[in-house]
Amino acid sequence: MEETTKSQGQEQTEMSDEAIIQIGNYPVMESAIDVLTILGKKNKVILKSKGNSIPNAVAVANIITEKMLKGNSKVEKITLDTVAAAGIGDMTSTIEIILNKI
Repeated sequence: MEETTKSQGQEQTEMSDEAIIQIGNYPVMESAIDVLTILGKKNKVILKSKGNSIPNAVAVANIITEKMLKGNSKVEKITLDTVAAAGIGDMTSTIEIILNKI
């Protein structure tokens, strides 16, 4: 049985070697340090974001792969999607960025 932990937008599956982190409108460097801490324990981090916080997720991924863990991490996959609200017609963009520790 997998145990899931959530804290400040972060969701980690204890038995797997990956963590899912929801990136919101938190300060970018604070989020990057949180991701760096989790990458110290896990080999894969999945950053998820939607709407106006998508640039924050991209910035966090860039900070991790180009500054903090340059040469020791890489972006495995980026998935973009759009979700339509039921009956309203409003659409919200979403992004999922998978980071791997090398």
